[in-house]
Amino acid sequence: MDIQVGDLVVRKSHGGDIVFKVADMFVDDAAQTHCVLKGLHLRLMADSPIDDLQRIEAEHLRNEIVRMESMHNDTLRRVMVRRSREREQADLRRSEATKKFSFFDLPGRVLHLDGDEEYLKMCLKTYSQLNIQAVGHWVEETKQADDVIDLLAEVRPDILVLTGHDALAGNGKKDINDINNYRNSKHFVAAVKKARIFEPSRDDLVIFAGACQSHFEAILSSGANFASSPNRIFIHAYDPVFIAEKVAFTPINKTVDVSDAITASVTGVDGVGGLETRGKFRLGMPKTPIK
Repeated sequence: MDIQVGDLVVRKSHGGDIVFKVADMFVDDAAQTHCVLKGLHLRLMADSPIDDLQRIEAEHLRNEIVRMESMHNDTLRRVMVRRSREREQADLRRSEATKKFSFFDLPGRVLHLDGDEEYLKMCLKTYSQLNIQAVGHWVEETKQADDVIDLLAEVRPDILVLTGHDALAGNGKKDINDINNYRNSKHFVAAVKKARIFEPSRDDLVIFAGACQSHFEAILSSGANFASSPNRIFIHAYDPVFIAEKVAFTPINKTVDVSDAITASVTGVDGVGGLETRGKFRLGMPKTPIK
């Protein structure tokens, strides 16, 4: 069965555990054809000999899409239930004098730089579903440090997301403390450092950075509030969005509960982590009546 760019495949040597899209193909010095693979839902890039790949059947793809959409929708529902509960609690705390006024929401604004155009589109759709104002730019991981300051000056966001693809070389057999053993971690670190030149305060600009298996400690040390991946596992395409949502809808007079933020992600504590951070949500009043 011929494998072509754009095909959806699994790796036979890994038991078909992850669905990939073939992003590119090349021939090595031994005249063996290899494929560059991009995770369908996981922020992972990998190389594989073409002989190790198997194109997935239509039923396999349907089952994968149903499974991931179900996970995504369940997470959205949990977010909306949490917001409703938080709003009810806030209403109970309001004084009688203010209860006659209607309020409006002003959550934090997001600037999202993504090295994968397809993932960016998925994330922007999810921001919209979550009622978060987000500006997205498709920027290769290697170029994010070059572009981030100009984009920050243009958008003036409350939250910055820097993501795309990453991988730890040698399937974790190499030194995980050496940033040179990662595909893109050093580029995320460079971009975070540039962003901190623009805005040094972790409370004034909240940053999430990283992708699958990224060097978590290095990214946090460079100035990020949240990063991946503490246990060097694969993270989901939507993980940065749900971390950003928790920050965007936590009131400015409260600190984001780190455990709550991590729990809100798809991957959980093995995939993402971070620091105590002040929220970005504001209530305004009065709400202008619609005529």
